[in-house]
Amino acid sequence: MAMNLTPKQLHILQRIRETRLTRGYSPTMQELADELDVSKVTVFEHIDALVRKGALTRQKNKARSLEISPDLELPDEQTNTRLPLVGSIAAGSPIEAIETREHLDLETIFAPSGKGSVGGTTFVLKVRGDSMIDAHVADGDFVVCRKIDGPPKQGDMVVALVDRDEATLKFYFKDRRGGVRLEPANEKYEPLIVEADRVRFQGVCIGVVRAY
Repeated sequence: MAMNLTPKQLHILQRIRETRLTRGYSPTMQELADELDVSKVTVFEHIDALVRKGALTRQKNKARSLEISPDLELPDEQTNTRLPLVGSIAAGSPIEAIETREHLDLETIFAPSGKGSVGGTTFVLKVRGDSMIDAHVADGDFVVCRKIDGPPKQGDMVVALVDRDEATLKFYFKDRRGGVRLEPANEKYEPLIVEADRVRFQGVCIGVVRAY
């Protein structure tokens, strides 16, 4: 779905998309106002316009309910090789989730260009640490991830957000005590076992990109 968007409206949509990917929830109106250096009233006007255009949905009286229409394709998603690079992910001890607004263009790394289409539910994270080294994911690699809304499958390599602010890349398993076991792929590290309600799954790894 294409539509006429102003630069600030496009900026708002990109900000919402990337915040939801990295943190699991949308930014507030005040956060968007601070980002754009405008008043909350101006942000409300942009949001109302985007809702009328069908680009956004929101729930009234709920602070973090903004969601981008699944049919909307933003300009930086309209190429087969350019993916949003939304932050870093720990492959060691969990780290605070870090948000960026960069992009990784696979065409600049591989030639010829890759085939297939990537949409707004696919994103890239840069790996920090060596806890997944035995799964051939090294420090400095880029993991290509697909966003998921439900629970992952046993053994999936997942992007897990622990306690809403610590992101880590690990294999997912159900713990026999009812919790979640986040398993590294390096014998130097112990599994991270946490209660299920402390973990939100942001995506599953579907590929690894490494530049030499």
